[in-house]
Amino acid sequence: MGVKGVAEKTATAVVAYAGDGKAFKSGRHFAANLGLVPNEHSSGGKQKLGSITRRGNNYLRRLLVQGAWSVIRYTDKATDRLSRWAAGVIERRGKHKAVIAVANKLARILWAMLYHQTEYRAA
Repeated sequence: MGVKGVAEKTATAVVAYAGDGKAFKSGRHFAANLGLVPNEHSSGGKQKLGSITRRGNNYLRRLLVQGAWSVIRYTDKATDRLSRWAAGVIERRGKHKAVIAVANKLARILWAMLYHQTEYRAA
């Protein structure tokens, strides 16, 4: 629960779903399993990315997206690393794509914490 945007409900849901994180090869696989990666429609060497895949645990994905909205909402006042990164994504891509990007990052952070059995260290 030390991660910004993650409260009791999200933390317990992640632990209930992923356990110790060993079932997933990496944080990328964990985020993909939750459906927080873009859908791909590629052909002929041209990569076309669409909306998120929406596969996996709908409840946990919804909680991570809500947590991402709480991070995005206060990016102008916050100075932590995640908020600064989110502000850059908002500037480049817009708020709605930034929310999914932050939710993906939260999923990867949570997987790393479970897998390595560590606390969150804000740099």
